[in-house]
Amino acid sequence: MGTPFLSSEEYDDRAHKLYNEGRYDEALVVLRDGLALYPNAVDLHVGVGYARLAREEFAWAKRAFEEALVLDPDHEDGLAGLGETLLRFGERDGAVRCFRKVLDLGYDDDLDLMLQCGRALFRDGLVAEAKEFFDVVLSQAPDSAEALALSGYCEHRLGEDNRAIASLRRALSLDSDHAEARVYLANLLYDQGAFDDALEHLEKTSPEDHWDELGIWRYIELLGSLRRIKEDDPDLKPWHERLTELNAEPDAIDALLDDIEQRAAQAAERKARGQLELFGAMLQEHLEQQPQPVQHQVALEDGRVFIGTWDEIVRQMQASGPRAGDSVQEFMRAEAQRTSARTGVSISASDAESFIRGSADAGILRILE
Repeated sequence: MGTPFLSSEEYDDRAHKLYNEGRYDEALVVLRDGLALYPNAVDLHVGVGYARLAREEFAWAKRAFEEALVLDPDHEDGLAGLGETLLRFGERDGAVRCFRKVLDLGYDDDLDLMLQCGRALFRDGLVAEAKEFFDVVLSQAPDSAEALALSGYCEHRLGEDNRAIASLRRALSLDSDHAEARVYLANLLYDQGAFDDALEHLEKTSPEDHWDELGIWRYIELLGSLRRIKEDDPDLKPWHERLTELNAEPDAIDALLDDIEQRAAQAAERKARGQLELFGAMLQEHLEQQPQPVQHQVALEDGRVFIGTWDEIVRQMQASGPRAGDSVQEFMRAEAQRTSARTGVSISASDAESFIRGSADAGILRILE
């Protein structure tokens, strides 16, 4: 239990440390103890919101952020947290208003906060809006390698590949160890036919830098065409081993972990239903309809639209691409790894719905319905 000898700031500091260590349950205990003594401490309510958000308890996170903003409508971290949470509910307009209010309040010099807002928008496919926040960071810190890389990813998504290449080159000139930016740049150069330049960057990466088969296959291909190195060259063994890892069939332990993850996701969904009862009959009615076969619509970046249940949509995505011969699980695993390499967003491949929603969070598709 909490002790009255601690101030609200000390409770907040302790919870923040636990949060940074990924100990979200313990952070919540500290925050609850603090709120029992200081019920109007805005930072403690905000802390609860972020801990709930990290645990994917979105309804409770929304409530915590809203409680904080009742006490202080201009709390920048509360606004940013509520914006992230609203995106989880598909309330894009409300989320953008929250993020823009942070800007209007004059927090453009809080670079970490600007990056947080931009990343949240990027994950939800609001690429142009995300770039505005990355540009704000660059106006304050033009030598931020991370902001330059993120801006480059946005420029590529917006069809501005030459600008994207320039941004990624600049990022790497500032941080030569930014492996994700280097792999991204190499693939863009390859797509433009600048094979020598692409190979030069790929040669500066290691197999562990790649979470996507594409960059590895291109590296092996370019070594063969430009360096006359055969695919069975012993020096390429680590690269083939990495390909094997990325394509490996799940072993018994992997299968067990997948089953546990899926069961945990189902348990979390049941728990979430109980939470959402607090937020009105409309959400409750929506949850009660979930067990019924629901038709969804998903739009990919190239404009293709797939319609069906979550499982049917994943099967359609698989059948329309180069991995048509894989199992559905293999397809989701490979695509999740490829997307993680592009966006830095981790995607669950435990089931079709988690995979699609995670892909939407990463910004590579949009859920239309």
